[in-house]
Amino acid sequence: MPASTTTAPAVLTAKALLLDMDGTLVNSDAVVERCWREWAVSHGLDPEEALKVVHGRQGYATMAILLPDRPMELNHAENAVMLARETADTDGVVPIGGAPEFMRAIAGLPHALVTSADAALASARMEAARLPLPEVRVTAECVEASKPHPEGFLKGAAALGVDPADCIVFEDSAAGIAAGKAAGMRVIGIGPRAAKHSPAAHVPDLASVEVAAAPDGSIHLTLTPAA
Repeated sequence: MPASTTTAPAVLTAKALLLDMDGTLVNSDAVVERCWREWAVSHGLDPEEALKVVHGRQGYATMAILLPDRPMELNHAENAVMLARETADTDGVVPIGGAPEFMRAIAGLPHALVTSADAALASARMEAARLPLPEVRVTAECVEASKPHPEGFLKGAAALGVDPADCIVFEDSAAGIAAGKAAGMRVIGIGPRAAKHSPAAHVPDLASVEVAAAPDGSIHLTLTPAA
């Protein structure tokens, strides 16, 4: 009889949770792909190659990678246009599996949203997915550097008054996972993109995460990995 391949649930403990949005709480891939495919074609780029680097970064940083010889001020100008378009387009924006239940479970616990979206886009997508906006938010306007720079996660930890080593990051993208690691935090990877980038733990979605508050104020996360 073959040996079982079932992996036992893992338990991680933290004092605060830092949450990416796109691909982690909200599935916005339909909008992202529509907007960035059109942008790539308009600049003579291969859309499939462009989509390999768009996730997790602010738009200007993606543009700088795809068009490295272009002035950065033009990237910032086109990013503003892109943000406005993405904010207006919520068709197909839905919660990641388990996200509504997860957000209810952490409502009274220390947590923050740390996203490459600006405040307007974050509000639009969280509302479209019918998810509550965390009280503490680090959006694009709050940072000087885009993920994979750790600035956003470090600011989130500071806003919550928690040491970075006591924070757990939830992320789906290569840039976001790199940012969490650079901040000295453990990272739980969410979904198929995350599995390739060596997070501390990986789950298929938030339905695989059980949250419990301990008497000492810490947060216990029980993770059921993909079968």
